[in-house]
Amino acid sequence: SLPSTTVEISLRCENLRDTDILSKSDPFCAVFYKGSAGQSEFIEIGRTEHINDNLNPVWQKKITLDYNFEERQMLKFSVFDSDSSGSSLEDHDFLGSVECNLGEIVSMQSKGFSRALNNGKGATIHITAEELSSNKEVLTLKFSGKEMDKMDWF
Repeated sequence: SLPSTTVEISLRCENLRDTDILSKSDPFCAVFYKGSAGQSEFIEIGRTEHINDNLNPVWQKKITLDYNFEERQMLKFSVFDSDSSGSSLEDHDFLGSVECNLGEIVSMQSKGFSRALNNGKGATIHITAEELSSNKEVLTLKFSGKEMDKMDWF
């Protein structure tokens, strides 16, 4: 098996285009993955939450994936303005996207990887990857109670 580690991707954008008329855009980011093993199409692996009325979003939801050191793993980050409750990306306004490989992001570590969004009209995406330590410890908790009120309904 290839040497690998698990990384957590954090995302934020600056200067997104405002596509809403009476308010600011409500952006979210969809993340797509394409491995090198003959995979020709990107597949969606996660989405951030949408943030209302914000052209400089800092998304809290992280995207977790395995980083395989000896494999070229392509990622595509597509930013949309949430315009409906529909889950199809066609229901939302496209604000821009960027493609890169996971190795580029991981190599920048805490400095972060920044790039202008394609078709983003000056918008920038900032991506950081943090390695999740493989913690194999187990915690066992035991609870007990004394002199508690009887709360049975039967």
